[in-house]
Parts: sequence; structure tokens; C-alpha cells
Amino acid sequence: MRFSYNPSMCEFSQYLPLTIAAEEAGFHSVSFPDSLCYPEHSSSEYPYNDSGSREFLKDLPFADALVMIPYLAARTSKIRFNTAVYKLAVRQPVVVAKQLSTLAVITGGRFDFGVGLSPWPEDFEACQIPWEKRGQRFDDQIHIIRALLSGEFFSYQGKQLSIASLKLCPVPAEPVPILIGGHSDAALRRAAMLGDGWIGAGASAEEYRGLIDKLHSYRKEAQRDHLPFAIHVSSIDAYTQNGQDTLAEIGVDECHIAFRNAYSGKPDTQSVEQKIVQLHDFANQFIR
Repeated sequence: MRFSYNPSMCEFSQYLPLTIAAEEAGFHSVSFPDSLCYPEHSSSEYPYNDSGSREFLKDLPFADALVMIPYLAARTSKIRFNTAVYKLAVRQPVVVAKQLSTLAVITGGRFDFGVGLSPWPEDFEACQIPWEKRGQRFDDQIHIIRALLSGEFFSYQGKQLSIASLKLCPVPAEPVPILIGGHSDAALRRAAMLGDGWIGAGASAEEYRGLIDKLHSYRKEAQRDHLPFAIHVSSIDAYTQNGQDTLAEIGVDECHIAFRNAYSGKPDTQSVEQKIVQLHDFANQFIR
């Protein structure tokens, strides 16, 4: 079992010492969530807590992962980085492909690109991207980004997006793994058909068992079950040995570990020193 440390939207000054400590402790990677902005007025509910309220999010310090990761990678040597997940659907794919190619080259390929749809119509409105047919556009984005990262000339005519023949330079020596997030059937099918892996969030090991069974079924249906495929999850079961054993048994490759629930609305009051003790205690117990 591998472990990814999630600093949980901490103050920006804490990212560097926490990342260095995570590398020293033996964590495989550091994970970054994504948020663009907080709308002052919204009619939509937040899907990741019980109340549906997202009032607490307006003052959480979300780092732009594609800016923060190069800074941290320059001060580390082996730890990987991932996004869980980057709201690709509201970005321009050629621009993102250029950012990814640069990031992958300067980090020596220490990056896994976790992507998903934003649940908020306001994100699409703010970025002047249509909310309608977002799933088709998302599929097109994945095709475009993966092909451009090959370094070859590429043209594309998709259901929503198209580009004339072009190429990027430089590109990484190895492909950037694209991990697709989401628990819906549409997200699982997308991960099975287009992804190099899948990212799940917040479910129990038994809930993941059903989701992963579906993933395997969809991958077999798409005749992609012979290809490498990484499964990342965050789960309360990842904090005990029995839970980790169950997650490993159902096919989880990497658990995302956060020592506070940033989505609870409670303020972050721990010092860097306290957080480093936590991650070392976890590593001493579980990371071999």
C-alpha cells in the first residue's frame, strides 16, 4: 500500500516544511485539491458535507496546484505529487497541456494528474465555459491533453472541441498518468474508458468494493482491463491496519491521508510542528 499526504488547504507557508517531512517519512506523494473561487451568491449546494452548505469554503486557502507543485518539487527529490482532483472541465485544454508538459519535465515525471468535473455551475460561468454538455467537453479535453503530451503533431475533431494540427515542445519522457475522479456511473465509465486510474473520495472500504467492482467490469467491457490502472482513495478505513488490509484486498493502490477534515468548517489551529509529529507517527506505524 502506498500513501499520499494531503495537507488539507493549510496556510501556504506550511506546504514546504510539510512536504519535506512527508518525503522524509516515506509518503509516496503529496495530494492537492482544487478550487478556483468562491461565488458570493449561489443557489447550488455543496456535495461533500452533510449540510450541503459551503459557507466555510470562502476563507479556505486553496493553492493553485500547478503553481505550488513546481515550487515544492524543486526542494524535494523523490516524492511525487497529484491533484485530487483538478477541475479540468472549466479549463482550456491546450493551455493545461502546456502547463502539464512543463511541470512533468521540470519535476522529472513526479506527477499524477487527477481530474474531474466541477459540481458548481458558478465555476463554469466564471470561466465562461458552458455548463451544458460538460461531460462531452471533458472527454474531449482528456483526448486532447493526452495526445499533445506525446510530442507529436495532433489534430482533433470531437463532440464539443476541436483543434488544428499542432505539437508541444518539450514533453516528458514518460506519459503523465491521468486519474479520473467521481463516484457516478458516468465517472466510473469515463475512468475505465479514458483513464490511467481512478480517484475515490470519502467512502468506506465496503462502499469502495462495489465501486471498484464496477470499474473492473467497465474496463473489461472496454477491453482495457489488461492496461496498468492505479486506484487512489481517501477513506476513514485507511487509518487502521485492518482497514488498509481490506482496501488493499479490493484493489486500492494508494490511500490519501489527511489528519484533519478541512470540509468540516472547523479552523486549522495546529502548528507545523504538530502536523509533522502526526505524519511521522502515522509513517512509523504503517509505512514500511
